Amino acid sequence: MRSTTRSHRGADVPTSQGTGDDEPPPRLLKRWGIADPAPPRPIGRHRWRVDSEAGSYLLKEYAAAERRRVLFEHTVTAALDATGLPVLAPIDAVRGGRTIVTAQGRLFALYPWVTGRRRGGLELTFGQCERLGALLGELHAAMDRLTSPVQQSLLVPTPRACDAMSAIDGMLATLPRDGRGNDFAALTERRLLERRALLAELADHQPPETDVSTVGHLHGAFHEGNLRYGGAGNVTAVLGWGSMTTGPVAGEVVRSAALLFACDDERGLDLDRVTSFVRGHRSTFPLDAGQIQAAVHREWWERLCDVAPLRHRYLGEEGPGASGAAAALVSWWSAHLELTLDVFAAPYTDVPVETPGGSPAYG
Repeated sequence: MRSTTRSHRGADVPTSQGTGDDEPPPRLLKRWGIADPAPPRPIGRHRWRVDSEAGSYLLKEYAAAERRRVLFEHTVTAALDATGLPVLAPIDAVRGGRTIVTAQGRLFALYPWVTGRRRGGLELTFGQCERLGALLGELHAAMDRLTSPVQQSLLVPTPRACDAMSAIDGMLATLPRDGRGNDFAALTERRLLERRALLAELADHQPPETDVSTVGHLHGAFHEGNLRYGGAGNVTAVLGWGSMTTGPVAGEVVRSAALLFACDDERGLDLDRVTSFVRGHRSTFPLDAGQIQAAVHREWWERLCDVAPLRHRYLGEEGPGASGAAAALVSWWSAHLELTLDVFAAPYTDVPVETPGGSPAYG
């Protein structure tokens, strides 16, 4: 069985009688036949590393209310693992073969420990980007084959520019006036006004509510934090299956490319790597140019209208803060929307280009 780590979502909060911060029950690991393990070592919220003579493991506690979702996740990941894809399957308990074990009213699952390293998308050669896209396509194809059909008609809620501008106006109203603010307040005002101006200028670019696209089961968080690589540069583990969802497949392709290949400055997206990634996905789960371009349009629009990260970053409210690079990407993407529509769809509209062996970015 493949060895891997797990990406854990903040929503995985136990709701059983325990506090969720308690140590695991003392005899719990015997349920998986692990004899004489070292004391579990906490490595994060509701996660422990377990070392034994037989190997190392990751013990995870789940919320009681999540049982149904987790069982579905385990069914899918075990099936994907059985096909040979680099997906972690949970370890079955000795008695009953269950993947979720209940002890003292708490829910646990056990996984092999991961080996491998993280790599940023911009570290990958063009050939590795193409193989990574092909892997995502293989996952999409396998999930389509191994799971129940997903309803193909989909109404996708579309954010409104007017709502985003109204939210920005509310944030601007909280800033100090008459020169009473500091430099950070001035920077905050400038960033908010920049985004508001973009929204006003591009308000007529809103995508349609109805998304005519192939819909299926999605990984939900296919980014560098959930990928592990071996020494040869191959992906050894795809983690983060707690984010699994359903939606347009093209949306996950575009979203993943934007997360993997965004530069940390005003350069925006590395479009050469994007093209390689989409070409790879096309080779294993072909869509069409229209679906890809619709997904590009929607991903850009949702980023443009999402002002919550600005609220968290500049006004200090709780939530996932945005980096300056994220805001820069919105500005870059808005200035290069037509270019990105063409580049993302290029693998579907151009004759595939042979990989030039002399380029240092290929491999």
